Amino acid sequence: MSYRNTRDFDKPIEEIERKINELRERSQDSKQENQKGQEDNGEDYSAEIEKLEARAAKLTADIYANLTPWQVTLVARHPERPYTLDHIENITTDFIELHGDRLFKDDPAIVGGMGRIGDRSIIILGQQKGRNTKERFYRNYGMPHPEGYRKALRLMQMAERFNMPIVTFIDTPGAAPDIEAEERGQSEAIARNLLEMSQLRVPIVTVVIGEGGSGGALAIGVADKVMIFEFSTYSVISPEGCAAILWKDGAKAETAAKALKVNADELIRLGVVDSIIKEPLGGAHRDPKASSKNLKEAIITALDELTAIDTDKLVEARYNKFRKIGVFAGDEA
Repeated sequence: MSYRNTRDFDKPIEEIERKINELRERSQDSKQENQKGQEDNGEDYSAEIEKLEARAAKLTADIYANLTPWQVTLVARHPERPYTLDHIENITTDFIELHGDRLFKDDPAIVGGMGRIGDRSIIILGQQKGRNTKERFYRNYGMPHPEGYRKALRLMQMAERFNMPIVTFIDTPGAAPDIEAEERGQSEAIARNLLEMSQLRVPIVTVVIGEGGSGGALAIGVADKVMIFEFSTYSVISPEGCAAILWKDGAKAETAAKALKVNADELIRLGVVDSIIKEPLGGAHRDPKASSKNLKEAIITALDELTAIDTDKLVEARYNKFRKIGVFAGDEA
């Protein structure tokens, strides 16, 4: 892991890890000198390295067990966190990406296609961000335009036609808010997906793998099982957007994040998500392979459960699930 994107709360961990790396380099240099026939300096760093590793693990566990909602938001946005295509590569076989909405064009902010998880054929799709400036621009920072949501709907309708379960990954700050998106019917595309997904007669599993923002996330999130990674977020708006609206000050994003209850524990309590997927110690960006392994196990378990349910009951339960989210107070309250 690089330290270019270290958050303030990660710096104490980084200091210990740097010391560990220095000791490992010294140990390696000593071994190379021995191989060249030079005299050994007699230094053995293994015990010290072991102590520092234990100290780093404990410190990481303590820090990440007490993150604030805003700090969780920063982890969810970490640029080294595994994205949709990373997880697809790690958990599927025989993946074939499909492109285009057959109406306007292909939207790189949403990727999807056919693949296999274990012995089961699925349709899998999600928002895709970029690693560098060029790719972020190409992917529009993971913010889909209407054609992206129409592509997603086309793939999901194909899944229904061939009786294949659907898996979606949410990782977006929100739908594209530009003029072109409005001209091409952004709100209609999102609303259409909400309607159609509620009626699809195949199992649907959704996982929030990073940040889940607003209708841009919900447009591929009407599922029978909604899961979230331990340090992901899911909200009606970004903390910065909320702060700008409520207080006319984006600097109050930390206060907004707390009020929005964006973190996984709160989302479970509110009934917005069904389960939490554990991340490796210190977040998914520290061990993407391990996070994908946990993700694959959770998806397989969910699909095994959902495919055993009668189709009519499955669709009815999905509809009722989303109708019951939220608290309603009458005039007498």
